[in-house]
Amino acid sequence: MVRIKRVKQPRRKYTKEFKVEAVKLALEGGVSQAQVAKNLGISPHLLSRWVIQFQEDAVNAFPGKGRLKPEAQRVRDLEEELRRVRMERDILKKAMAYFAKQPE
Repeated sequence: MVRIKRVKQPRRKYTKEFKVEAVKLALEGGVSQAQVAKNLGISPHLLSRWVIQFQEDAVNAFPGKGRLKPEAQRVRDLEEELRRVRMERDILKKAMAYFAKQPE
């Protein structure tokens, strides 16, 4: 039995501009999403995901790799600040306990 090794293709990346134009074609073009996807050489499932993302929040749609929407970025920043403040508080508690036990 001969086993054929499958070659992994590199993941394709699309710019925000490409995605927005694809969504506009799908929504305003008078052509089905499947036909738009076929014309652009992408899967219909991918195009439908882009349409959903765009319809949920057109301004912040497709933020890019590693970038978060402003609300998610604010939550991440606040969680990081909370972690740092808790660590500082714990250090101060230990210092207070240490100095409270020392005889003068």
